[in-house]
Amino acid sequence: MTTRAAIRGVGHYLPEKVFENSEFAATLDSSDEWIRSRSGIERRHFAAEGETTSDMAAKAAEAALADAGLGPDDIDAIVLATSTADLTFPSAATMVQDKIGMTGGFAYDVQAVCAGFIFALTNANGLILSGQAERVLVIGAETFSRIMDWTDRGTCVLFGDGAGAVILERVTGDGSNADRGILASDLNSDGRYRDILYVDGGVSTHTTGHLRMQGKEVFRHAVEKLASTAHTALEKLGLTGADVDWIVPHQANLRIIKATAQKMGVPMERVVVTVQDHGNTSAASIPLALSVGKARGQIKPGDLVVVEAIGGGLAWGSVVIRW
Repeated sequence: MTTRAAIRGVGHYLPEKVFENSEFAATLDSSDEWIRSRSGIERRHFAAEGETTSDMAAKAAEAALADAGLGPDDIDAIVLATSTADLTFPSAATMVQDKIGMTGGFAYDVQAVCAGFIFALTNANGLILSGQAERVLVIGAETFSRIMDWTDRGTCVLFGDGAGAVILERVTGDGSNADRGILASDLNSDGRYRDILYVDGGVSTHTTGHLRMQGKEVFRHAVEKLASTAHTALEKLGLTGADVDWIVPHQANLRIIKATAQKMGVPMERVVVTVQDHGNTSAASIPLALSVGKARGQIKPGDLVVVEAIGGGLAWGSVVIRW
């Protein structure tokens, strides 16, 4: 028998405040048509004043627990992906641990920007395969609205806030591609490209900073690297894009999503898309899309799902999952 880490439950949370594209016109040389044509985004959610990353993460975690029919003390560990934690320390994950009433186990953060959930998912998979945990709550949560330069129309129109969560649980299989759970993964980074997507501040510089991006360069790297990492993960299983039921990509830009799907040979009918309603929620975007995809009835038991993301670093990767 082979140990696998399978998804037991999913959940997400979005702040109440919805900001439509048209609302940017009052302060920026922008419009609904301009934003849609370049990104596919129509609206995004912004956290309320005083609402933090850990607040949203806890609500997504509670939704995932309810979906799984589990309580907080059924969880052995929390791995939370975020670039916008509440404080320098302690970790947002330990704050979530307290907020959901989890009295045992352990919790920590992972930071790989928009690829954070992929890195957190593979990390949690390792905890289960090594016997460190039976069930792991994996969360992506971000309040990117707090690091936006609201005068830069090339970035501030793209991002939103939110959180998504999945519960990974130890199961056994026969070692074949038909097993439920995580079947393969692929992680990468290349620090030479840090200047094309970064925040110009941080703890050691005594500033919060704002997000800075070279959009054309990010687009070029994103399409190439997302298709490549997905192919690499699938090749480990002897599979191709034709075997995939659903791609659930990082929801950054509809043009990137379409170009990547085309490179993989997967029609858009088999791609879960939420970017129009949520914008780019960074590490939260994939778990949020998984939760929405399940709720829509798109993702069903037995489906082969590929999740993939790229973010600042550059860092990128993919995971192949049997639902």
